[in-house]
Amino acid sequence: QVQLEESGGGLVQAGGSLRLSCAASGRTFRSYTMGWFRQAPGQEREFVAAMNWSGGTWYAESVKGRFTISRDNAKSTVYLQMKSLKPEDTAVYYCTTSFYYRSSLRSQYDYWGQGTQVTVSS
Repeated sequence: QVQLEESGGGLVQAGGSLRLSCAASGRTFRSYTMGWFRQAPGQEREFVAAMNWSGGTWYAESVKGRFTISRDNAKSTVYLQMKSLKPEDTAVYYCTTSFYYRSSLRSQYDYWGQGTQVTVSS
């Protein structure tokens, strides 16, 4: 059973920064792609960023240059550093895993965390 636990969400003013963390267990962490999705009220869950086991990264256009994904395989933890936050970044952020080398499709991610709320005030 794979377990993912996110932390680090909160309330921040526009222009501020937050770092999300996701601790994983129950899977050989270093062998899988780790990703972040987000879901705002009334909207579909959307891809944010991902990093594969080779260190390759890819991002949604809306967060490029502002968000950085990283992982610490020794700690089985993936991070999402968010800078220059905007009110439109407000959402619940979910950590997830995938067997795919490179994907931004929700259907290609299997296990999900419970999510952590990020609220950006204007």
